[in-house]
Amino acid sequence: MRKDVIGCILAGGLARRMGGGDKPLRDLAGKPVLAHVIKRLSPQVGAIVLNANGDPARFDDFSLPVIADPIGGFAGPLAGVLAGLLWARDNHPEAHFVATVAGDTPFFPQGLVARLREAAKSGGEIVLARSNEGLHPVFGLWPVTTAGDLERFLQDGETRKVLAFVDRHPHRSVLFDTYPGRRGAEGIDPFFNINTAEQLAEATTLARELDA
Repeated sequence: MRKDVIGCILAGGLARRMGGGDKPLRDLAGKPVLAHVIKRLSPQVGAIVLNANGDPARFDDFSLPVIADPIGGFAGPLAGVLAGLLWARDNHPEAHFVATVAGDTPFFPQGLVARLREAAKSGGEIVLARSNEGLHPVFGLWPVTTAGDLERFLQDGETRKVLAFVDRHPHRSVLFDTYPGRRGAEGIDPFFNINTAEQLAEATTLARELDA
């Protein structure tokens, strides 16, 4: 556990490809996807906050603080990053970073935060995860000190692309290997995410493989 890192689960998406609703609340191998995400993240960080819009009561069973996007109009994942940074700054002044993970990605590495934190050598870099599938900007380590600039960036509104903001700051990425599995030589991408009903069914199979 890294007490200088606060975990922020980003669950503010609209889930259009699954007919709306909350992807993290869908059942995966007998429990919500979000429960799998929390189980992986909890040992890696000092505290966890959940970024989600709408009625927070639907997440009561998870006993986590729920914070909405501070920027209106569904501004994308950067709004969730900002929510996490502002919450950490206000509630955990000892924290230097916020580690973000996606609420629909239940198999991310158990050593994710440690490796991202190790890569942030000077303490001022943004560090993003990547795999053989490419860069995963939602999985990142964000210095709390970037909160003010991110808020101005989103309020400016020219673009809300994650990498456009990242490029304004010192940054680097960390490569995470695929998991061995029974899906062939390519294995399982650790950042496999659930966007469709078919992928939810596939995730159920993967959950059994990884637990085997």
